[in-house]
Amino acid sequence: MKRTILISLVIFFTAFSQFSYGFSWQVASPNEKYLVIAGTNKDGLFQYQVFYNGKNIILPSTLGFLLQNGTIAGRHVNMLAHTFNQSDTTWKPVYGEKNKYSDHYQELNISLQDRSGYILEIIFRAYNEGIAFRYNITGNPFGKTFSIHKELTGFSLPGKARAWVTYSAQGIYHLIPVDSIQRPAERPLVIRENNGLYVALGEAELVNYARMRFLPSTDKKNTLISSLDGDVTLPVPGYTPWRFIMAGEKAGELVEHNYLLLNLNKPCALKNVSWIKPGKVIREITLTTRGGKACIDFATKHNLQFIEYDAGWYGPESAKTSDATTVTPDLQRSKGPLDLQEVIRYGKEKGIGVILYVNHIALEQQLDTLLPLYESWGIQGVKYGFVRVGPQLWTGWLHEAIRKAATYHLMVDIHDEFRPAGYTRTYPNFMTCEGIRGDEESPSNTHTLITMFTRMIAGPADNTICYYNRRVDEKMGSHASQLAKAVCIYSPWEFLYWYDRPEGSPGSKQLKEKGGYGLIGNEPELTFFDQVPTVWDDTKVLEGEIGKYGTIARRHGEEWFIGSINGSQPHTVKIPLGFLKKDIKYTATIFSDDPGVSTRTHVKIETKTVDRHTILSYAVKPDNGLAMIIKPKTSK
Repeated sequence: MKRTILISLVIFFTAFSQFSYGFSWQVASPNEKYLVIAGTNKDGLFQYQVFYNGKNIILPSTLGFLLQNGTIAGRHVNMLAHTFNQSDTTWKPVYGEKNKYSDHYQELNISLQDRSGYILEIIFRAYNEGIAFRYNITGNPFGKTFSIHKELTGFSLPGKARAWVTYSAQGIYHLIPVDSIQRPAERPLVIRENNGLYVALGEAELVNYARMRFLPSTDKKNTLISSLDGDVTLPVPGYTPWRFIMAGEKAGELVEHNYLLLNLNKPCALKNVSWIKPGKVIREITLTTRGGKACIDFATKHNLQFIEYDAGWYGPESAKTSDATTVTPDLQRSKGPLDLQEVIRYGKEKGIGVILYVNHIALEQQLDTLLPLYESWGIQGVKYGFVRVGPQLWTGWLHEAIRKAATYHLMVDIHDEFRPAGYTRTYPNFMTCEGIRGDEESPSNTHTLITMFTRMIAGPADNTICYYNRRVDEKMGSHASQLAKAVCIYSPWEFLYWYDRPEGSPGSKQLKEKGGYGLIGNEPELTFFDQVPTVWDDTKVLEGEIGKYGTIARRHGEEWFIGSINGSQPHTVKIPLGFLKKDIKYTATIFSDDPGVSTRTHVKIETKTVDRHTILSYAVKPDNGLAMIIKPKTSK
């Protein structure tokens, strides 16, 4: 303890010399791994810096705003007040990657007034999982609103660093030097600093504000600045979203601590959540009554909870004339017939819910009509398609649309470019979203392994898992890898068999005659998809190198499910089972790729008796994977 205090003091006095204008404060995380120091520099700019385990991960960096009237808010400031607060609680989510979360932090609030008369409160929170800060505009001498043109929030890195960068939420990631970023980069942004640490930058509680992304500074090397998607107007007082900084010796630590984003959002706003149901989904791709019933029969047999009618059920999705209050299949996609009410009735009889896709054009025109109508039909959820993202206008519209859906007991899945920022805590009817280069884009295992340790920091991702589509064999690794994705890519609504149809669906006979691609079979490894849950009591990242390999274990009740994905090089996966309970024997069912297996998917299944002393070891070939179910032998 004395050594920790001494290190903190050395850090503080070293940093204090860089804040020579007049004042400086610090706040540390409860475990003292994180330390944030804030103060003014010689030019009168308010700055902050962050340390992790004694290493300076963010050098002194600017804070403040450039306003629409050309004024810089946050320069030449006087300190009005500062306070310290703390919180140490736990809370239980409606569903999640764990069944409870710790919300433990130290907080520093600093109130400043600049020469223009603006009063800013800057709130810093130091969690064991990371640092977060936000602005609260509490005083504006010129009016009741505050109009922001740019944030001056900066992130100055200690020397050259590289980041896994994509310029769109569904884009391709590339590992490049931070100073080589060409246009606003998506968040979370994961950086490998020259000190060996992994650092993640991002935002949380983005509800009514412009999306923030990252650009290199034009006048300072190794420095990123916030880039907003347009101007922002806030009421006074008015809060910005949180900006967060996470760090870890291993990339997996960032994923294990991603509940930081949930902690930075408000508690659940819904009094009754009994109607919110996670589960597995199969997409109905023929837009017919027969196809819907075939999917429901398959879902009943294979422990899925929902079917989904995707684009085209109410007409061409991109046509302004398409009316989402009618059931009018797009003739370019299906000749029907589609009796949706009969499908809904049949689903209720079998205990299977129905989800409908609606494009943003219809949503923007008809939202207040559609939501109560769909509730009256018995629909359980809506997939919001091609929503507009970025500017404050559309951020606000989308989150209002989530809240309105809750009023009518409708769950929501958001496609396409939207990425989450923890709002599922406040409105858990917001089940999942895309914002990922999922299986519709045929990502390689290497790219999926980048996604696992970057995009997945943000929260749930609808990856639209494929299984019998030809692209799995040609581009996407292996079938065992596809099984593993159901564990590795978290989503409370897990879409399986995205391009596939079951026996009895229109066209299934023709698919069978053509070799079976796209037709769901009866391969024995489907038992993994049958049994895998979509929400969890505990999550552990067992190993991982971004883009190279990754293994994640998740617990549901007394059972553990493990997914392991391998990249382009051979890798020996070693899985110590020390997380199992003492003095209990378990049965491990292991699913692996084996070209010697005679099925069309070539997945080998074996069982082993294991306990907490067992270390499972498998030599996994390039672009292959593993999936496991581990159950106590006493389980039925």
